[in-house]
Amino acid sequence: MTTNWLKADWPAPDFINAGTTLRQGGVSQPPYDSFNLATHVGDAVEVVEENRKLLNLPSALQWLEQIHSTTAVLLPCDDVIPKADASYTCKNNIVCAVMTADCLPVLITDKEGSCVAAIHAGWRGLCHGIIEETIKKLPTAAEDLLVWLGPAIGPDVYEIGEEVYDAFTRNDNEAKQAFTPTVDQHWLFDIYRLAKLRLNRLGVGHIYGGNHCTLTEKDDFFSYRRDGATGRMASMIWIEK
Repeated sequence: MTTNWLKADWPAPDFINAGTTLRQGGVSQPPYDSFNLATHVGDAVEVVEENRKLLNLPSALQWLEQIHSTTAVLLPCDDVIPKADASYTCKNNIVCAVMTADCLPVLITDKEGSCVAAIHAGWRGLCHGIIEETIKKLPTAAEDLLVWLGPAIGPDVYEIGEEVYDAFTRNDNEAKQAFTPTVDQHWLFDIYRLAKLRLNRLGVGHIYGGNHCTLTEKDDFFSYRRDGATGRMASMIWIEK
């Protein structure tokens, strides 16, 4: 496994590997410099493949075609690149991974390390229930789950408009606590807080992470909102046995 990543800081069993890759240490050229893991952003495919080899994972990684959905797939699966925004498994050495560059990556296991999941939670997927749909498929009670919130755009800089605000708050008054008004019809959105709210409602109480900002921590993370054309980090989790 690459050492160039932010390891999840949580009390998961030692055989659970989890974290998010950092942007340095790869071979991509600007604006994808340098550890870009996405083939869909304009970077040369052969360069991305070199970066992916540097991950040095225990098995071939089954990437997702992320479409801001509420679909979670069980790995391994027959689709080469399944259209989904989350994956989960109970098998050893099968890596669940999602790519982000401002959206929220959510990694999940349980106290026994019997299952793992990775979720791509953009605002649409988060709003429509990608976290809920994924947890529903896990063979573990919610109170026994451990959740790590990987690096996403932070609450001091994630300004959104009326569409996003209304989508979350129209039928959920409690969601308003994740939004701070700025100028007319604009708010700062705390995606970490909203995710925690959703997790708490499911009965998940063991939540960690949520203390980075992809936009402001330029040396460590890619940010689509900051740079436009840029690379993607991978947030990964697997049972290593």
